Amino acid sequence: MVKNPNPLVSVIMPFYNCPYVNQAIESVLRQTYPHVELIIVNDGSTMYVDLIKPYLDLPTIKYIEKENGGTASALNEGIQHATGEFFAWLSSDDLFENRKVEEQLAFMNQINASISYTNYHLINEYNHMIYENAGVYFKNERDFLTNLTNGCHINGCTVMMKLTIFKEIGFFDESLRYAQDYDMWARIAQHYVFHYLDQPLVKYRYHPSMNSVRHHSEQMLETDIVKNKYHQLLIQAIGHNRKN
Repeated sequence: MVKNPNPLVSVIMPFYNCPYVNQAIESVLRQTYPHVELIIVNDGSTMYVDLIKPYLDLPTIKYIEKENGGTASALNEGIQHATGEFFAWLSSDDLFENRKVEEQLAFMNQINASISYTNYHLINEYNHMIYENAGVYFKNERDFLTNLTNGCHINGCTVMMKLTIFKEIGFFDESLRYAQDYDMWARIAQHYVFHYLDQPLVKYRYHPSMNSVRHHSEQMLETDIVKNKYHQLLIQAIGHNRKN
């Protein structure tokens, strides 16, 4: 089968009462790679919906409204409407660098990777840089998997993966409100190699109203649940052949 040289990339953006959503949308629209569809999933928002309205007539944007169910449910809703070959996730308070999709897709095509993640910068609510190159890199798969047993070092908005992986692994766990990304990466890592691109292609916004700040204790509780669930399975995956 001949590989599609210009595959469509589906970017899923969960949105819930976020004042930065228009900036996130603009960062997707500025992508240098032209074959991108943006799927915005309004997860029962009561505020800032007006920031989305100017973009709803654009042909590359799909807009979905649903009752509030959490990030996992919004991602799953978007995935089911995605028509691309690749999945990417952008939180509505974060930003893609302009060449994010182009650079990451080229990297994955070059090594025939099914999933990858990248470096990223930290910014604050005013778009000021807090910390550069905050990503974590591991030289070998043993260290990567061992670290994943202790917590989630993968920034979800840096991930790009083939959509077909969801058919094999399943969707995000909607019972988890704050650690759904950790759960997903732990499941995928048992079967696929995570390839790392050491380029800061995402700006991750750290601000007082973000979930990891407001719901820190709940997030830590869910993280412990995921760690206990997958610790032994990830250890068993060390040294075993996994898909590229």
